[in-house]
Amino acid sequence: MCSGNDENGGGSESPVLSENPSDYGRNLKILDTNDQIKELQTIIRDKNTQRSDFKFYADRLIRLVIEESLNQLPYSDCSVVTPTGAIYDGLRYRSGNCGVSIIRSGEAMEQGLRDCCRSIRIGKILVESNAETHAAKVVYARFPDDIAHRQVLLMYPIMATGNTVIQAVNVLKDHGVKEDSIILSNLFCTPVAARMVVTAFPDLKILTSELHPVAPNHFGQKYFGTD
Repeated sequence: MCSGNDENGGGSESPVLSENPSDYGRNLKILDTNDQIKELQTIIRDKNTQRSDFKFYADRLIRLVIEESLNQLPYSDCSVVTPTGAIYDGLRYRSGNCGVSIIRSGEAMEQGLRDCCRSIRIGKILVESNAETHAAKVVYARFPDDIAHRQVLLMYPIMATGNTVIQAVNVLKDHGVKEDSIILSNLFCTPVAARMVVTAFPDLKILTSELHPVAPNHFGQKYFGTD
């Protein structure tokens, strides 16, 4: 058995499916591609990248994904008084947000979330996957007591088949979290995984940096230095 890196899909290509995000519904969003993001993705996928560089550039990509994920959360209008006494009409997060990481690779994204939201609470889910069948089962889950009333950022960097995320979302729903209150923050997603997840949970929001048939499944081991 293995845990923390989806699904262990290896390096082989998934069956051919569309890489056009619009084919997966309105709730799959991909970061706007630019040269900086493409370079980060290239460094992470390069087998010759040293671990120190890998972690540095992975953290940069994580921060970009987390920032855009936060844009998917609900905001409320507010007004504040500036030091000059002027009234400024702005926005603030609605109360009740939390993060949930899927152990182990999802924990790589926790610091990026804390860097943006210092006091945010973070829960954890451990899903074990069979290395041969890719069947997944939840063996541990710990959440804030009031998670049913929160918006949840579910953090999982590599989604090769979707099995692990499906199990994790089922557990969140079992704890009363509404499907449309979950945002999956993801770095790399295959078309197969995207199809699996959006079919199972059409109201779930997914934010990823790339939709590509080959997932960098070495991510968790490289990031934590266990490769």
